[in-house]
Amino acid sequence: MTISERASQIWAVLAWAAKNRQSLTYGHLSKLIGVPTAGLGKLLEPIQSYCLLEKLPPLTILVVQQESGIPGAGFTGTNAAEYAKAYMKVYEFDWLEYGNPQPDKLEQAVQKLPSNG
Repeated sequence: MTISERASQIWAVLAWAAKNRQSLTYGHLSKLIGVPTAGLGKLLEPIQSYCLLEKLPPLTILVVQQESGIPGAGFTGTNAAEYAKAYMKVYEFDWLEYGNPQPDKLEQAVQKLPSNG
């Protein structure tokens, strides 16, 4: 499975989490999709890049560190002072209605706007 295909899979998990107003730790996401925690940053980058390019709320903000409850260092969607507003935008957006971008769209997003901080 390619990075973009896996990112498309993660998008669906995050869209469901947003609908239920939940965040996921890197550890939980790792277990849900069967990928080591250390590899998640490169899998989240296509989603982050796509959201930035399409001016969507920062969906990857929902993946947080167990210890701090905030996204990891690679998150570039907003700064720490704006997290509460960003969470509300993510929770209020209808991700299920928007749909899941196909892997090629996610791959193109990374090529246009690499975003893994």
